[in-house]
Amino acid sequence: MWEVERYDTALVKSWKADMKGMLIFSGLFSASLTSFLIESYKTLQPDSGILTVAAISQVSQQLAAISNSRTFVPPTQAPFTPSTESLVCNALWFISLSLSLTCALLATLVEQWAQEFLHKTEMRPSTVCRARIFSYLYFGLKRFRMHTTVDAIPFLLHASLLLFFAGLVTFLRPVNHIMMYLICIALTSSMASSHCVWSSSWTVRIAHP
Repeated sequence: MWEVERYDTALVKSWKADMKGMLIFSGLFSASLTSFLIESYKTLQPDSGILTVAAISQVSQQLAAISNSRTFVPPTQAPFTPSTESLVCNALWFISLSLSLTCALLATLVEQWAQEFLHKTEMRPSTVCRARIFSYLYFGLKRFRMHTTVDAIPFLLHASLLLFFAGLVTFLRPVNHIMMYLICIALTSSMASSHCVWSSSWTVRIAHP
């Protein structure tokens, strides 16, 4: 009984600590990503400065035509169409933000569940009551696939980061190719290092479940 209780308590405490870190990181990442989206979102709409210049130019041409007793024919303007890079970049970043916020929500729920688990088990001094509570919570943990949920949160956060990096490369493509290549090299090195760390952590988890 004591071994099971110690194992479950340590597992839930580790989940709580992990979710706290995930919550902090996803919050900071979402805030940073939002600042990028504020700038990139403008490329999906016509530039107000260009529209103002076009309107002033049209007014000046109309006044010149009136002064010369000519008929002014306003030029036809092509409808605004955002570039492909802008559409792809914003789509990737909006999906990335959605995944990051989903991770924050799931991390909050898991952290609250872990806090409730520890509270329910520590407030009962009786060994029999604690054994029943542990058994009840364990079956609930299995029923609602809590292990899968906890493992899915880092996966979603990694997917969010990958989408952000892909959007960053797309954002830099029309700006400067040299910057885009440098970012690609840096991201490839970072992803390779992250993959090694992730593989090592999973090896440890499989060896010591």
